[in-house]
Amino acid sequence: MSTLIPCIIAGGAGTRLWPVSREAMPKPFMCLQDGESLLQKTFRRAVGLCDTGQLLTVTQRDVFFRTLDDYRSLNDEDVELDFILEPFGRNTAPAIAAAALHVSRHHGAEAHLLVLPADHLITDLAAFGAAVDAARRLADEGWLVTFGIQPTKAETGFGYIEKGQALNNEGFAVARFVEKPDATTARQYLDGGLHLWNSGMFCMRVDSLLQELKTHAPQLLSAVANCLEQSQIFKGKQELHLELDSRTFAQVPDISIDYALMEHSQKVAVVPCQLGWSDIGSWQAVRELSPGDSNGNQCNGEHVLHDVHNCYIDSPKRLVGGVGLNDLIIIDTPDALLVADGKRSQEVKFIAQALKRQGHDAYRLHRTVTRPWGSYTVLEEGPGFKIKRIVVKPQGALSLQMHQHRSEHWIVLSGTAQVTNGDLEYLLATNESTFIKPGKHHRLVNPGAVDLMMIEVQSGEYVGEDDIVRFADIYGRMPLETDSGSA
Repeated sequence: MSTLIPCIIAGGAGTRLWPVSREAMPKPFMCLQDGESLLQKTFRRAVGLCDTGQLLTVTQRDVFFRTLDDYRSLNDEDVELDFILEPFGRNTAPAIAAAALHVSRHHGAEAHLLVLPADHLITDLAAFGAAVDAARRLADEGWLVTFGIQPTKAETGFGYIEKGQALNNEGFAVARFVEKPDATTARQYLDGGLHLWNSGMFCMRVDSLLQELKTHAPQLLSAVANCLEQSQIFKGKQELHLELDSRTFAQVPDISIDYALMEHSQKVAVVPCQLGWSDIGSWQAVRELSPGDSNGNQCNGEHVLHDVHNCYIDSPKRLVGGVGLNDLIIIDTPDALLVADGKRSQEVKFIAQALKRQGHDAYRLHRTVTRPWGSYTVLEEGPGFKIKRIVVKPQGALSLQMHQHRSEHWIVLSGTAQVTNGDLEYLLATNESTFIKPGKHHRLVNPGAVDLMMIEVQSGEYVGEDDIVRFADIYGRMPLETDSGSA
Protein backbone atom coordinates (compact mmCIF):
# COMPACT_ATOMS: atom_id res chain seq x y z
CA MET A 1 0.00 0.00 0.00
CA SER A 2 1.16 3.57 -0.68
CA THR A 3 2.88 5.75 1.92
CA LEU A 4 0.51 7.41 4.39
CA ILE A 5 1.14 11.07 5.30
CA PRO A 6 -1.19 12.32 8.05
CA CYS A 7 -1.96 16.02 7.63
CA ILE A 8 -3.38 18.00 10.53
CA ILE A 9 -5.37 21.05 9.42
CA ALA A 10 -5.48 23.71 12.16
CA GLY A 11 -7.54 26.77 11.36
CA GLY A 12 -10.55 28.77 12.51
CA ALA A 13 -11.18 30.75 15.67
CA GLY A 14 -13.69 28.42 17.38
CA THR A 15 -16.02 31.32 18.12
CA ARG A 16 -18.73 29.10 19.64
CA LEU A 17 -16.28 28.22 22.43
CA TRP A 18 -15.55 31.82 23.44
CA PRO A 19 -14.23 32.98 25.92
CA VAL A 20 -11.80 30.03 26.18
CA SER A 21 -11.20 29.85 22.41
CA ARG A 22 -9.90 33.11 20.95
CA GLU A 23 -8.23 34.11 17.71
CA ALA A 24 -4.69 34.07 19.13
CA MET A 25 -5.35 30.90 21.18
CA PRO A 26 -7.98 29.04 19.16
CA LYS A 27 -9.97 25.89 19.82
CA PRO A 28 -7.23 23.31 18.99
CA PHE A 29 -5.23 24.54 22.01
CA MET A 30 -8.21 24.15 24.34
CA CYS A 31 -7.38 21.60 27.05
CA LEU A 32 -9.84 18.96 28.19
CA GLN A 33 -10.08 17.73 31.77
CA ASP A 34 -7.17 15.31 31.34
CA GLY A 35 -4.87 18.28 30.62
CA GLU A 36 -4.26 17.50 26.95
CA SER A 37 -5.29 19.91 24.21
CA LEU A 38 -7.43 18.86 21.27
CA LEU A 39 -4.37 19.44 19.06
CA GLN A 40 -2.28 17.08 21.19
CA LYS A 41 -4.96 14.40 20.99
CA THR A 42 -5.04 14.77 17.20
CA PHE A 43 -1.24 14.55 17.16
CA ARG A 44 -1.36 11.27 19.10
CA ARG A 45 -3.92 9.82 16.67
CA ALA A 46 -1.90 10.87 13.65
CA VAL A 47 1.42 9.60 15.01
CA GLY A 48 -0.21 6.25 15.77
CA LEU A 49 -0.86 5.81 12.04
CA CYS A 50 2.46 7.15 10.71
CA ASP A 51 4.29 4.55 8.63
CA THR A 52 7.00 7.02 7.54
CA GLY A 53 7.67 8.82 10.82
CA GLN A 54 6.56 12.09 9.22
CA LEU A 55 3.65 14.36 10.05
CA LEU A 56 2.44 17.36 8.03
CA THR A 57 0.57 20.26 9.67
CA VAL A 58 -1.08 23.18 7.90
CA THR A 59 -1.65 26.08 10.26
CA GLN A 60 -1.33 29.84 10.57
CA ARG A 61 2.09 31.30 11.18
CA ASP A 62 0.92 33.16 14.29
CA VAL A 63 0.41 29.90 16.20
CA PHE A 64 3.41 28.01 14.80
CA PHE A 65 5.52 28.17 17.97
CA ARG A 66 2.60 27.28 20.24
CA THR A 67 1.91 24.28 17.97
CA LEU A 68 5.54 23.21 18.27
CA ASP A 69 5.30 23.43 22.05
CA ASP A 70 2.24 21.15 22.06
CA TYR A 71 3.91 18.65 19.73
CA ARG A 72 7.34 18.56 21.34
CA SER A 73 5.93 17.67 24.74
CA LEU A 74 4.57 14.44 23.19
CA ASN A 75 7.06 13.71 20.43
CA ASP A 76 9.10 11.02 22.16
CA GLU A 77 9.08 8.90 19.00
CA ASP A 78 11.12 11.50 17.07
CA VAL A 79 8.52 12.04 14.37
CA GLU A 80 9.70 14.44 11.66
CA LEU A 81 7.49 17.54 11.83
CA ASP A 82 6.63 19.18 8.52
CA PHE A 83 4.67 22.46 8.44
CA ILE A 84 2.92 24.60 5.88
CA LEU A 85 2.42 28.03 7.45
CA GLU A 86 -0.35 30.27 6.18
CA PRO A 87 0.03 34.05 6.65
CA PHE A 88 -3.75 34.20 7.28
CA GLY A 89 -6.75 31.87 7.03
CA ARG A 90 -8.00 30.89 3.58
CA ASN A 91 -10.37 27.97 4.33
CA THR A 92 -9.85 24.24 3.78
CA ALA A 93 -9.58 23.98 -0.01
CA PRO A 94 -6.35 26.03 -0.30
CA ALA A 95 -4.90 24.27 2.76
CA ILE A 96 -5.58 20.79 1.34
CA ALA A 97 -4.41 21.75 -2.16
CA ALA A 98 -1.15 23.09 -0.73
CA ALA A 99 -0.70 19.89 1.30
CA ALA A 100 -1.31 17.72 -1.77
CA LEU A 101 1.21 19.61 -3.91
CA HIS A 102 3.76 19.56 -1.08
CA VAL A 103 3.33 15.83 -0.42
CA SER A 104 3.50 15.05 -4.14
CA ARG A 105 6.83 16.85 -4.37
CA HIS A 106 8.38 15.26 -1.26
CA HIS A 107 6.74 11.81 -1.04
CA GLY A 108 5.45 11.03 -4.53
CA ALA A 109 2.09 11.29 -6.28
CA GLU A 110 0.97 7.85 -5.06
CA ALA A 111 1.14 8.82 -1.39
CA HIS A 112 -2.03 8.76 0.71
CA LEU A 113 -2.94 12.09 2.29
CA LEU A 114 -4.95 11.66 5.50
CA VAL A 115 -6.57 15.01 6.38
CA LEU A 116 -7.44 15.45 10.06
CA PRO A 117 -9.00 18.59 11.60
CA ALA A 118 -6.96 19.64 14.63
CA ASP A 119 -9.92 20.25 16.94
CA HIS A 120 -11.93 17.02 16.86
CA LEU A 121 -12.14 14.34 19.52
CA ILE A 122 -12.08 10.59 18.76
CA THR A 123 -12.22 8.12 21.64
CA ASP A 124 -12.34 4.75 19.80
CA LEU A 125 -8.86 4.62 18.28
CA ALA A 126 -9.19 0.98 17.14
CA ALA A 127 -12.30 1.83 15.12
CA PHE A 128 -10.53 4.88 13.74
CA GLY A 129 -7.58 2.77 12.58
CA ALA A 130 -9.92 0.28 10.88
CA ALA A 131 -11.80 3.12 9.14
CA VAL A 132 -8.51 4.57 7.86
CA ASP A 133 -7.48 1.16 6.49
CA ALA A 134 -10.79 0.87 4.63
CA ALA A 135 -10.42 4.41 3.30
CA ARG A 136 -6.91 3.71 2.04
CA ARG A 137 -8.10 0.69 0.06
CA LEU A 138 -10.78 2.83 -1.60
CA ALA A 139 -8.25 5.61 -2.19
CA ASP A 140 -6.05 3.15 -4.10
CA GLU A 141 -9.02 2.66 -6.45
CA GLY A 142 -9.07 6.39 -7.19
CA TRP A 143 -11.76 7.50 -4.74
CA LEU A 144 -11.59 10.67 -2.69
CA VAL A 145 -12.70 9.22 0.63
CA THR A 146 -14.41 11.00 3.47
CA PHE A 147 -15.43 9.61 6.85
CA GLY A 148 -19.14 9.68 7.69
CA ILE A 149 -20.14 9.40 11.34
CA GLN A 150 -23.18 7.25 12.13
CA PRO A 151 -25.67 9.76 13.62
CA THR A 152 -26.85 9.15 17.17
CA LYS A 153 -29.38 11.99 17.35
CA ALA A 154 -31.25 14.43 15.13
CA GLU A 155 -28.39 16.96 15.04
CA THR A 156 -28.98 20.31 13.29
CA GLY A 157 -25.43 21.62 13.84
CA PHE A 158 -23.68 19.26 11.37
CA GLY A 159 -23.66 18.86 7.61
CA TYR A 160 -24.71 15.43 6.31
CA ILE A 161 -23.57 12.98 3.63
CA GLU A 162 -26.12 10.88 1.75
CA LYS A 163 -24.95 7.36 0.92
CA GLY A 164 -25.18 6.13 -2.67
CA GLN A 165 -24.03 2.88 -4.28
CA ALA A 166 -22.20 0.36 -2.05
CA LEU A 167 -18.50 -0.12 -2.85
CA ASN A 168 -17.07 -3.59 -2.11
CA ASN A 169 -18.26 -3.64 1.51
CA GLU A 170 -15.75 -0.88 2.31
CA GLY A 171 -17.98 2.13 1.90
CA PHE A 172 -20.39 3.93 -0.39
CA ALA A 173 -20.25 6.35 -3.25
CA VAL A 174 -21.48 9.74 -2.05
CA ALA A 175 -24.88 10.59 -3.50
CA ARG A 176 -24.75 14.19 -2.24
CA PHE A 177 -23.61 16.49 0.52
CA VAL A 178 -26.37 18.16 2.52
CA GLU A 179 -26.21 21.47 4.41
CA LYS A 180 -27.14 21.67 8.09
CA PRO A 181 -30.82 20.65 8.22
CA ASP A 182 -33.73 21.87 10.30
CA ALA A 183 -34.95 19.72 13.20
CA THR A 184 -37.65 17.91 11.17
CA THR A 185 -35.26 17.03 8.35
CA ALA A 186 -32.58 15.91 10.81
CA ARG A 187 -35.08 13.53 12.41
CA GLN A 188 -35.92 12.11 8.98
CA TYR A 189 -32.23 11.58 8.27
CA LEU A 190 -31.77 9.79 11.58
CA ASP A 191 -34.75 7.49 10.99
CA GLY A 192 -34.00 6.86 7.30
CA GLY A 193 -30.51 5.41 7.74
CA LEU A 194 -29.09 6.87 4.49
CA HIS A 195 -27.38 9.89 5.99
CA LEU A 196 -24.15 10.30 7.94
CA TRP A 197 -22.62 13.26 9.74
CA ASN A 198 -19.92 14.98 7.68
CA SER A 199 -16.77 14.73 9.81
CA GLY A 200 -14.49 16.83 7.60
CA MET A 201 -11.83 14.08 7.59
CA PHE A 202 -10.50 12.73 4.27
CA CYS A 203 -8.15 10.11 2.88
CA MET A 204 -7.02 10.46 -0.76
CA ARG A 205 -4.22 9.47 -3.05
CA VAL A 206 -2.42 12.65 -3.96
CA ASP A 207 -2.52 12.05 -7.72
CA SER A 208 -6.30 11.44 -7.62
CA LEU A 209 -6.87 14.57 -5.54
CA LEU A 210 -4.76 16.78 -7.81
CA GLN A 211 -6.48 15.43 -10.92
CA GLU A 212 -9.93 16.16 -9.50
CA LEU A 213 -8.82 19.65 -8.42
CA LYS A 214 -7.49 20.24 -11.91
CA THR A 215 -10.87 19.22 -13.33
CA HIS A 216 -13.22 20.98 -10.90
CA ALA A 217 -11.17 23.79 -9.33
CA PRO A 218 -8.38 24.62 -11.80
CA GLN A 219 -8.07 28.29 -10.80
CA LEU A 220 -7.65 27.39 -7.14
CA LEU A 221 -5.03 24.72 -7.90
CA SER A 222 -3.12 27.08 -10.18
CA ALA A 223 -3.18 29.89 -7.60
CA VAL A 224 -1.93 27.58 -4.83
CA ALA A 225 0.81 26.15 -7.07
CA ASN A 226 1.95 29.68 -7.92
CA CYS A 227 2.00 30.56 -4.22
CA LEU A 228 4.16 27.52 -3.40
CA GLU A 229 6.65 28.55 -6.08
CA GLN A 230 7.02 31.95 -4.41
CA SER A 231 7.31 30.55 -0.87
CA GLN A 232 10.35 29.82 1.27
CA ILE A 233 11.31 26.57 3.02
CA PHE A 234 13.16 26.62 6.34
CA LYS A 235 14.75 23.58 7.98
CA GLY A 236 15.25 23.16 11.71
CA LYS A 237 16.75 20.37 13.81
CA GLN A 238 13.69 18.14 13.58
CA GLU A 239 11.21 20.12 11.55
CA LEU A 240 10.77 21.66 8.15
CA HIS A 241 8.39 24.50 7.50
CA LEU A 242 7.20 26.11 4.31
CA GLU A 243 6.10 29.73 4.79
CA LEU A 244 3.49 30.63 2.19
CA ASP A 245 4.06 33.91 0.40
CA SER A 246 1.46 36.38 1.66
CA ARG A 247 1.11 38.36 -1.58
CA THR A 248 0.28 35.37 -3.79
CA PHE A 249 -1.67 33.57 -1.04
CA ALA A 250 -4.04 36.54 -0.88
CA GLN A 251 -4.98 35.77 -4.50
CA VAL A 252 -6.08 32.21 -3.65
CA PRO A 253 -9.89 31.75 -3.45
CA ASP A 254 -11.27 31.55 0.09
CA ILE A 255 -13.41 28.41 -0.17
CA SER A 256 -13.99 25.11 1.62
CA ILE A 257 -12.96 21.77 0.11
CA ASP A 258 -16.61 20.66 0.10
CA TYR A 259 -17.73 23.62 -2.03
CA ALA A 260 -14.64 23.69 -4.23
CA LEU A 261 -14.40 19.97 -4.99
CA MET A 262 -16.35 17.37 -3.06
CA GLU A 263 -19.81 18.55 -4.14
CA HIS A 264 -18.75 18.47 -7.82
CA SER A 265 -16.58 15.37 -8.12
CA GLN A 266 -18.10 12.01 -9.10
CA LYS A 267 -15.24 10.19 -7.41
CA VAL A 268 -16.14 10.81 -3.75
CA ALA A 269 -16.74 7.89 -1.41
CA VAL A 270 -17.67 7.69 2.26
CA VAL A 271 -16.69 5.15 4.92
CA PRO A 272 -19.40 4.94 7.63
CA CYS A 273 -17.93 4.69 11.10
CA GLN A 274 -18.57 4.95 14.82
CA LEU A 275 -15.50 6.45 16.42
CA GLY A 276 -16.68 8.13 19.60
CA TRP A 277 -16.37 11.30 17.52
CA SER A 278 -17.19 14.89 18.43
CA ASP A 279 -16.22 18.10 16.73
CA ILE A 280 -16.40 19.87 20.13
CA GLY A 281 -18.28 22.59 18.29
CA SER A 282 -20.09 24.21 21.21
CA TRP A 283 -20.19 24.30 25.00
CA GLN A 284 -23.09 21.85 24.83
CA ALA A 285 -20.74 19.41 23.09
CA VAL A 286 -18.11 19.97 25.80
CA ARG A 287 -20.59 19.27 28.60
CA GLU A 288 -21.58 16.00 26.95
CA LEU A 289 -18.05 14.69 27.48
CA SER A 290 -18.55 14.13 31.21
CA PRO A 291 -21.44 12.87 33.36
CA GLY A 292 -23.36 15.22 35.64
CA ASP A 293 -23.73 14.96 39.41
CA SER A 294 -27.00 14.01 41.14
CA ASN A 295 -28.49 17.36 40.07
CA GLY A 296 -27.24 17.08 36.50
CA ASN A 297 -24.52 19.70 37.02
CA GLN A 298 -20.98 19.52 35.66
CA CYS A 299 -18.60 21.83 37.48
CA ASN A 300 -14.91 22.62 37.14
CA GLY A 301 -13.52 24.72 39.98
CA GLU A 302 -14.69 25.76 43.43
CA HIS A 303 -18.46 26.22 43.68
CA VAL A 304 -21.31 26.51 46.17
CA LEU A 305 -24.73 25.79 44.68
CA HIS A 306 -28.28 25.92 46.04
CA ASP A 307 -31.20 24.61 43.98
CA VAL A 308 -29.09 24.51 40.81
CA HIS A 309 -29.81 21.88 38.15
CA ASN A 310 -28.42 20.85 34.73
CA CYS A 311 -25.79 23.58 34.62
CA TYR A 312 -22.26 23.51 33.18
CA ILE A 313 -19.90 25.70 35.22
CA ASP A 314 -16.22 26.12 34.31
CA SER A 315 -14.43 28.51 36.66
CA PRO A 316 -10.99 27.13 37.57
CA LYS A 317 -9.72 30.28 39.32
CA ARG A 318 -12.74 31.91 40.97
CA LEU A 319 -15.39 30.68 43.41
CA VAL A 320 -18.86 30.50 41.85
CA GLY A 321 -22.05 30.68 43.91
CA GLY A 322 -25.37 29.82 42.30
CA VAL A 323 -28.98 29.96 43.47
CA GLY A 324 -32.08 28.77 41.65
CA LEU A 325 -30.47 28.15 38.25
CA ASN A 326 -31.38 25.64 35.57
CA ASP A 327 -29.75 24.66 32.26
CA LEU A 328 -27.14 27.42 32.14
CA ILE A 329 -23.61 27.45 30.77
CA ILE A 330 -21.23 29.58 32.85
CA ILE A 331 -17.63 29.98 31.65
CA ASP A 332 -15.32 32.22 33.67
CA THR A 333 -11.87 33.37 32.52
CA PRO A 334 -9.65 36.09 34.06
CA ASP A 335 -11.01 38.80 31.76
CA ALA A 336 -14.38 37.56 30.48
CA LEU A 337 -17.48 35.76 31.79
CA LEU A 338 -20.01 33.90 29.62
CA VAL A 339 -23.52 33.13 30.85
CA ALA A 340 -25.70 31.35 28.28
CA ASP A 341 -28.90 29.35 27.99
CA GLY A 342 -27.81 25.72 27.65
CA LYS A 343 -30.14 25.22 24.68
CA ARG A 344 -28.59 28.12 22.78
CA SER A 345 -24.88 27.37 23.05
CA GLN A 346 -24.48 27.57 19.25
CA GLU A 347 -25.24 31.30 19.51
CA VAL A 348 -22.15 32.09 21.57
CA LYS A 349 -20.46 32.86 18.24
CA PHE A 350 -22.53 36.05 18.03
CA ILE A 351 -20.78 37.37 21.15
CA ALA A 352 -17.35 36.69 19.63
CA GLN A 353 -18.40 38.24 16.31
CA ALA A 354 -19.66 41.39 18.06
CA LEU A 355 -16.37 41.73 19.96
CA LYS A 356 -14.46 41.40 16.69
CA ARG A 357 -16.53 44.15 15.06
CA GLN A 358 -15.82 46.38 18.07
CA GLY A 359 -12.09 45.67 17.87
CA HIS A 360 -12.17 44.41 21.46
CA ASP A 361 -9.06 42.59 22.68
CA ALA A 362 -11.19 39.85 24.30
CA TYR A 363 -11.99 38.49 20.84
CA ARG A 364 -8.32 37.91 20.06
CA LEU A 365 -6.30 37.65 23.27
CA HIS A 366 -6.44 36.17 26.74
CA ARG A 367 -4.91 37.87 29.75
CA THR A 368 -2.08 35.36 29.37
CA VAL A 369 -0.58 35.41 25.87
CA THR A 370 1.93 32.84 24.63
CA ARG A 371 4.93 33.89 22.59
CA PRO A 372 7.81 31.89 21.05
CA TRP A 373 10.02 32.96 23.94
CA GLY A 374 7.48 32.26 26.72
CA SER A 375 4.39 34.17 27.84
CA TYR A 376 3.09 37.36 29.39
CA THR A 377 0.07 38.01 31.61
CA VAL A 378 -1.64 41.38 31.93
CA LEU A 379 -2.08 41.92 35.68
CA GLU A 380 -3.54 45.43 35.65
CA GLU A 381 -4.10 48.23 33.16
CA GLY A 382 -5.65 51.65 33.03
CA PRO A 383 -5.23 55.03 31.32
CA GLY A 384 -1.53 55.48 30.63
CA PHE A 385 -0.25 52.30 32.30
CA LYS A 386 -0.13 48.50 32.02
CA ILE A 387 1.47 45.93 34.36
CA LYS A 388 2.57 42.51 33.07
CA ARG A 389 4.13 39.38 34.45
CA ILE A 390 6.62 38.09 31.87
CA VAL A 391 8.04 34.55 31.79
CA VAL A 392 10.94 33.87 29.41
CA LYS A 393 11.94 30.27 28.72
CA PRO A 394 15.59 29.20 29.08
CA GLN A 395 17.57 30.61 26.13
CA GLY A 396 14.47 32.53 25.02
CA ALA A 397 14.89 36.05 23.63
CA LEU A 398 12.47 38.87 22.96
CA SER A 399 13.09 40.78 19.75
CA LEU A 400 15.40 43.80 19.59
CA GLN A 401 12.76 46.50 19.54
CA MET A 402 11.66 50.02 20.28
CA HIS A 403 8.48 51.71 21.52
CA GLN A 404 7.51 55.19 20.45
CA HIS A 405 4.98 56.09 23.14
CA ARG A 406 5.80 54.21 26.32
CA SER A 407 8.58 53.56 28.81
CA GLU A 408 9.13 50.21 30.52
CA HIS A 409 10.37 49.38 34.01
CA TRP A 410 11.59 45.78 34.41
CA ILE A 411 11.91 44.06 37.82
CA VAL A 412 13.38 40.55 37.99
CA LEU A 413 11.46 38.20 40.31
CA SER A 414 13.48 35.03 39.63
CA GLY A 415 16.18 33.90 37.24
CA THR A 416 18.70 36.04 35.37
CA ALA A 417 17.99 38.63 32.68
CA GLN A 418 20.44 39.68 29.99
CA VAL A 419 19.41 43.20 28.99
CA THR A 420 20.20 45.36 25.98
CA ASN A 421 19.31 49.01 26.71
CA GLY A 422 20.49 51.33 23.99
CA ASP A 423 24.28 50.92 23.76
CA LEU A 424 24.50 49.15 27.12
CA GLU A 425 24.39 45.39 27.83
CA TYR A 426 24.22 44.01 31.37
CA LEU A 427 22.85 41.23 33.58
CA LEU A 428 20.07 41.59 36.16
CA ALA A 429 19.63 39.16 39.06
CA THR A 430 16.63 38.60 41.37
CA ASN A 431 15.29 41.86 42.90
CA GLU A 432 17.24 44.02 40.44
CA SER A 433 15.58 46.32 37.91
CA THR A 434 16.13 48.58 34.92
CA PHE A 435 14.31 51.38 33.09
CA ILE A 436 13.78 51.61 29.31
CA LYS A 437 13.01 55.08 27.94
CA PRO A 438 10.69 55.62 24.92
CA GLY A 439 12.61 55.41 21.65
CA LYS A 440 15.40 53.26 23.11
CA HIS A 441 16.44 50.04 21.35
CA HIS A 442 16.14 47.22 23.87
CA ARG A 443 16.07 43.48 24.22
CA LEU A 444 15.52 40.89 26.96
CA VAL A 445 17.21 37.45 26.91
CA ASN A 446 17.14 34.57 29.39
CA PRO A 447 20.69 33.14 29.33
CA GLY A 448 19.98 30.66 32.13
CA ALA A 449 18.71 27.09 32.44
CA VAL A 450 15.51 27.99 34.36
CA ASP A 451 12.61 30.29 33.60
CA LEU A 452 13.14 34.02 33.97
CA MET A 453 10.17 35.71 35.67
CA MET A 454 9.82 39.46 35.85
CA ILE A 455 7.35 42.30 36.22
CA GLU A 456 7.06 44.89 33.46
CA VAL A 457 5.46 48.26 34.21
CA GLN A 458 4.55 50.22 31.09
CA SER A 459 3.68 53.89 31.28
CA GLY A 460 3.07 56.56 28.66
CA GLU A 461 0.52 58.27 26.50
CA TYR A 462 -0.22 54.98 24.67
CA VAL A 463 0.37 51.42 25.91
CA GLY A 464 -1.29 49.46 23.12
CA GLU A 465 0.32 46.19 22.00
CA ASP A 466 0.93 47.51 18.49
CA ASP A 467 3.43 50.16 19.66
CA ILE A 468 6.43 48.08 18.66
CA VAL A 469 9.12 48.36 15.98
CA ARG A 470 11.36 45.30 15.56
CA PHE A 471 14.96 45.45 14.44
CA ALA A 472 16.02 41.81 14.94
CA ASP A 473 14.25 38.62 15.96
CA ILE A 474 15.51 35.04 16.31
CA TYR A 475 12.01 33.65 15.59
CA GLY A 476 11.67 35.10 12.10
CA ARG A 477 8.92 37.60 12.96
CA MET A 478 10.49 40.61 11.28
CA PRO A 479 7.90 40.88 8.43
CA LEU A 480 5.15 41.26 11.08
CA GLU A 481 6.11 44.72 12.23
CA THR A 482 2.89 45.28 14.16
CA ASP A 483 2.57 41.74 15.52
CA SER A 484 0.78 42.10 18.86
CA GLY A 485 2.40 41.31 22.11
CA SER A 486 5.33 42.01 24.29
CA ALA A 487 7.59 41.01 21.40
